[in-house]
Amino acid sequence: MILKYIPLDEGMMIMDEAIVKAKKIIEGYPETKFSGEEYQRFYEYPLCVYFMCTYHSSNEKTMQLYEKFRNSLEESIFSTVLPTLVNKQGANLLREFVVIWSNYKLMARWLCRFFEYLDRFFIPQHIELESLNGISFSCFRDLVFKKLYCRLIEAALTLINQEREGQQIDCVLLKNVLDIFVEISDYKGVNYYEDFERIMLTEISGYYSQLASEWLLHDSSAEYVQKVFWCLNREKQRARQYLHPDTEVKIVQVVRYHLLDQIADKLMEKRQAENSGMVTDYQVPINLQMSNFIIVA
Repeated sequence: MILKYIPLDEGMMIMDEAIVKAKKIIEGYPETKFSGEEYQRFYEYPLCVYFMCTYHSSNEKTMQLYEKFRNSLEESIFSTVLPTLVNKQGANLLREFVVIWSNYKLMARWLCRFFEYLDRFFIPQHIELESLNGISFSCFRDLVFKKLYCRLIEAALTLINQEREGQQIDCVLLKNVLDIFVEISDYKGVNYYEDFERIMLTEISGYYSQLASEWLLHDSSAEYVQKVFWCLNREKQRARQYLHPDTEVKIVQVVRYHLLDQIADKLMEKRQAENSGMVTDYQVPINLQMSNFIIVA
């Protein structure tokens, strides 16, 4: 391959053309593909970024290319990603979020290829600079994910509660969303899935604490224990469909605590009262561990 001089302005124009093509991916054009001729022009020949960094070797010029990469991502986020998601709610928000994240990653991979020279040679010489892949994650995380995080959690919890109440939900969608929580968490060490899990377990605690009170008032002790079995099995199935494997154990512990451990003495009293034909009063809580009822989780 013969290297040729490319003026900086001309090189920037060529890269702009490639960036515009890549941005169409996030705009939802499924037919957006780079032909072999286009890829050769934008990347292999004349290797725009390499030539511009080589012939315009000052750090200032190379830093312009580094910032151009970041700016390209931010422009796509502000022009396409946020306007697409900002007015969405509930399951519609989750669906759009999954699609946008997939398209964004594909666009970012193309841009990383175009600017690969920076990753190989420029960034390693400047340890304070983030890698291109790191920039792509941090831009999405800081400008999109953090902005929508509370709404995403709310939408995900709504689906879980609907499914717990017997409604049909899109479990694949829910799993995809929670997988993104894990994926984004893995990059910088901030565990967004664990935050979601903590909020979910708090809601589950309140839900089963209320159920325990209602069942004690209206069901026999045998019916109560049957319902506990059913709830434990359903929560296990639910967790295996769309939650992280470690979450299943935590959910089972929460359910057991509120349906069994916390009301153990009341349930014992209720069974004894049933056997003697008496009526119980459960206005004062008694927090003792269950000794005669054993449920295997």
